[in-house]
Amino acid sequence: MDYLLTMPHDYMMSGYVDLPWWGYTLVALAFTHITIASVTIFLHRHQAHRALDLHPLASHFFRFWLWLTTGMITREWAAVHRKHHAKCETPDDPHSPQVYGLNRVLWGGVLLYRDATSDRETLTRYGHGTPDDWIERKLYSAHNFLGIALLLGVDGLLFGIVPGLLIWVTQMLWIPFWAAGVINGVGHFWGYRNFNCADASTNIVPFGILIGGEELHNNHHAFSTSAKLSARWFEFDIGWAYIRLLSVFGLARVKKVIPVPRFAPAGTAVDFDTLQAIITHRYDVVKRYVASLHDICRDEIAQLRARAVVIEDDLAKRLGTWLAHGESALGNSERQQLARVLDASRRLTTVFALRQDLEALWARSTASREQLLKQLHDWCLSAEQSGIRQLEEFSGRLKRYTV
Repeated sequence: MDYLLTMPHDYMMSGYVDLPWWGYTLVALAFTHITIASVTIFLHRHQAHRALDLHPLASHFFRFWLWLTTGMITREWAAVHRKHHAKCETPDDPHSPQVYGLNRVLWGGVLLYRDATSDRETLTRYGHGTPDDWIERKLYSAHNFLGIALLLGVDGLLFGIVPGLLIWVTQMLWIPFWAAGVINGVGHFWGYRNFNCADASTNIVPFGILIGGEELHNNHHAFSTSAKLSARWFEFDIGWAYIRLLSVFGLARVKKVIPVPRFAPAGTAVDFDTLQAIITHRYDVVKRYVASLHDICRDEIAQLRARAVVIEDDLAKRLGTWLAHGESALGNSERQQLARVLDASRRLTTVFALRQDLEALWARSTASREQLLKQLHDWCLSAEQSGIRQLEEFSGRLKRYTV
């Protein structure tokens, strides 16, 4: 009789694998981590951006695992993400917190994703090059919810109905919250930035472990085709560690990583290689330009105040920020304040004008290589004839960038 009374409880709580409560927790975290690794390595870096090639064995494992644990269709995910990069922070961006607000993206990001996947034009324009074999057409795409239903049954059999259901629910909620919510929301709203991208992307934290390295979102937007998302010595991208491990066993081949600036000896002639290197390392170029002119901004503000020109403390502090972001990133009121300062300082006018001309080297996509090379020659000549020592020195450094 006692056995009959305890049997329903045992059936609900125990499966083929009997674990303590913390064991079930570790299993859930391990399974969700594999899912995160599958998203960042397969869907994101391999499929959406072609930053690496995967061996068919690894590729099919990731596809199968994502079919089981998310029900996401590769073509849809890649298309929505590519559109996000192409239309970032505009009304056409599928999930920008700058457009929809942080709360909507953080808590309802999965709904925005579903809306985006229902747009056939998005799938047609941005979904090219994704898997289209028999198993994709007949199973993964045609019956994408079958996988998560199968997973529910497997979790229940392995761990018991109650623990299995809790593990399954955790798996179902993990990607919608962390990927669709946190990465797409917080990753464009809060954090630090290594690179001055045109969008609002940020690195949430420097330790990319919980979300597979996707925490380093600003690095990714700056160099979207890089298989490695970490850029500074203190940043860690666990997804990159897994890619390196796959490479050791011949299961992955890295195609691109974030480029490291290289410099030729002084006195090198400016040529097309120099131009290409400057465009490739444009974030480093702007960073060094702003750093080299910090003292000029400070000294000019002091001289303007000595001439009784009213410069508010807040305005003086923002000059360096404006120089880093460029005039195109400023609002109307900021442009008016900047114009007032530039009208009173010839040196600052030169510094800001050359900043805009420098950005034009990589902003004008319609210009030919010959036209851009001439612009680079003209820029260096203007800097060297400006009478500003820091600009003359920076021109010499600019000429040394090499591929």
